Amino acid sequence: MSELLPRHRSSTDHRSILATVVLGILLVFFVVPLLYLVSVSLMGRNETGQGVLIPAIPQWSNWLDVLIGSDLLHGIANSLVAAIGGAALTIVLAVPGAWAIVRFRTGGATLAGTLMSPWLLPPIVAVVPLFTLLRVMGLTNTLLGLTLVYALVNVPVAIWLLEGFLRKLPVEIEEAARIDGAGSFRLLLSIVAPLIAPAIVAVAIIAGVLNYNEFLLATFLTQSPDAQTLPVVLSLFYGERTPHVGKIAAASVIGLIPVFAAAVFLQRWLIGGLTNGSVR
Repeated sequence: MSELLPRHRSSTDHRSILATVVLGILLVFFVVPLLYLVSVSLMGRNETGQGVLIPAIPQWSNWLDVLIGSDLLHGIANSLVAAIGGAALTIVLAVPGAWAIVRFRTGGATLAGTLMSPWLLPPIVAVVPLFTLLRVMGLTNTLLGLTLVYALVNVPVAIWLLEGFLRKLPVEIEEAARIDGAGSFRLLLSIVAPLIAPAIVAVAIIAGVLNYNEFLLATFLTQSPDAQTLPVVLSLFYGERTPHVGKIAAASVIGLIPVFAAAVFLQRWLIGGLTNGSVR
């Protein structure tokens, strides 16, 4: 017995070392490009084309120029509004939709897959129909219209993700609530939604990040600076004859801050919602 313990400890130590090495490689893979992006953001126009890794003299004016002399902050604000508003509307539509599919078999066994299939298509195929729909509603070239588009676009993937959590929810809980006189609306709002709250938060975070980073639809549906989001504003930096790569990198780093902050402060809810399931 005493001979087996050292072997077990040795095996555990080897696994720990392997895990540490893998995590170290992944950390380098993800962190080094970000550090280099920060370095490029402090380079002058000539340094970026010379393969310099670290600027000789940090050009802090790059950051000041993009903050004051461009629509970057306005684009970030628009992206946050569209991302958060679109994610909230997605959840409002997806939760009852997923619940109806799981509990009442609405649409049969193929409805979830049918809803998901358009989401897997290239977004460019939806530009003309969405633009026509917004024009009929009088919402072309508006942040409200873009927010509604984001909400509708992500409903299929939200339903697909929420389905798994709802299937783990014991149906006996809902049956007991119905015996006590709860209607469908109250049952969904007071019983089901609180039980899958971690999943709702996780799906909302995913939808919000997808909205924040979306470029194609925002490019075609918002031409006015008042409605343009961060990815569109960043693309305009490349419209110059000789784009300043340092300023583009500075704008990119600033645009990453909201997503990075969300990842840091909301990671507990994101990981918990995706790994623990809907029932504690």
